[in-house]
Amino acid sequence: MPARHQDGPRRSDATRAAILRAARERFAADGYDRATIRAVARDAAIDPSMVMRYFGSKEGLFAAAVAVDLALPDLSALPRDDIGRAVVTHFLSLWEGNEALTALLRVGVTGQAGAERMRGVFRDQLLPIARQVCPDPEQSATRAALAATQLLGLALTRYVIGFPPAVSLPREEIVAWLAPTLQRYLTAPHP
Repeated sequence: MPARHQDGPRRSDATRAAILRAARERFAADGYDRATIRAVARDAAIDPSMVMRYFGSKEGLFAAAVAVDLALPDLSALPRDDIGRAVVTHFLSLWEGNEALTALLRVGVTGQAGAERMRGVFRDQLLPIARQVCPDPEQSATRAALAATQLLGLALTRYVIGFPPAVSLPREEIVAWLAPTLQRYLTAPHP
């Protein structure tokens, strides 16, 4: 009997992981509105009732499938001139092979649910960095938005659209091009 009990949570974890993998792919391919619980279940090779059992609704499934923690670094210990480089380097590492971020970006450009989720992720996680380093606290939201234009633009062209020059550009070169722009957006005096 103990062996069966031990297998249960593992099967449960594997089922949950399979559902989330299928959901990320389905939301990325079809967008939020067109993706269905049935399609996700079919992709995960399970019954649709299992998706509902684990996530309760399509909204719950979407939230779990694209749960994103940007895990932004603490910039307080860095020299002020290194902030842009640190942020770009972190985002490149984060985007490499991150299915949840790629799915969220794909859904974010095609539907309201994804766009709202993307806004929330960047508002809740990038805005605090801007507040930490911006010379004028009242400009923090604007500066975070400007930084997001660069980071999301890079992610869209490199990881979603697959624009060849953006894909083939070495990471070091991306950092060299993009870091000064983020540095200016986050720390420079108001123009």
